[in-house]
Amino acid sequence: MAITASTVVELREKTGCGMMDCKAALTEANGDMAKAEESLRKKGLAKAASKVNRTAAQGCVDAFISKDGKVGVLVEVNCETDFVAKNIEFQAFVKDVALQIGSSDLKDDDVETLMAMPFVNNKSKTIKDLLSDLTIKIGENMLVRRFTRYTTTNTIESYIHLGGKIGVLVELKASGVEGNQLSVLAKDVAMQICAMNPQYLHQDHVPADVIAHEKEIISAQIKGEGKPEAAIPKIVEGRIRKFYEETCLLNQAFIKDQKKTIKDCLGTNVEIVRFNRFQLGEKS
Repeated sequence: MAITASTVVELREKTGCGMMDCKAALTEANGDMAKAEESLRKKGLAKAASKVNRTAAQGCVDAFISKDGKVGVLVEVNCETDFVAKNIEFQAFVKDVALQIGSSDLKDDDVETLMAMPFVNNKSKTIKDLLSDLTIKIGENMLVRRFTRYTTTNTIESYIHLGGKIGVLVELKASGVEGNQLSVLAKDVAMQICAMNPQYLHQDHVPADVIAHEKEIISAQIKGEGKPEAAIPKIVEGRIRKFYEETCLLNQAFIKDQKKTIKDCLGTNVEIVRFNRFQLGEKS
């Protein structure tokens, strides 16, 4: 596989490593991007791919929660430029799409069905019609990229950051907790998810193959540091605990009080049922 300046730059953007390190890793991997990235991680030079794996896309992430609080929606709509993403009519369309999803019984990411639905506030037009009208008016291609929809008897909270660059939807189940107290806690959890980007709720949810691969990476890093062979298993377990603290929501230190974990903040009467975090343009 050919190694070009653009592939070196792409690897640098993915890993945060220096240009020469990226070029050497690509050469060693015969141009295979995934292998080069893994090699850099084993050498302790690169960040985890899940934190830096981004594509170039503009648009807006927005949320909708029904008046009774029992339906929640998180949606991403893309456009070509940041200028259009800030357009009032584009942002209004995103809110209309979120409303439409919230008013339906759509399954997650069923964009095709969504586009064919008559708009709840104007039955003479479908969502596809609204999008086409806006595309003609503004002059940019746009698309509804993805969405998730919750229906529950529990508590739903959302958080939108940086004017729609990141959005979070979270569901909490509680007993014996006052409404206002639960609402504040749910908002804090949503902000935590936004800021720290957990990949899993609990360490038991991390797939076995992911843990095995992470241990392989860590072992290679430790050997590169010249640690004694006998000490490697103990060091691996310590770093795996650190991995859980970074990637699992309940294990993470609370952003407002680093002495507490999210599990500590929840106590025994509150449970996080599920969450979704959309970052504009990220790869699925």
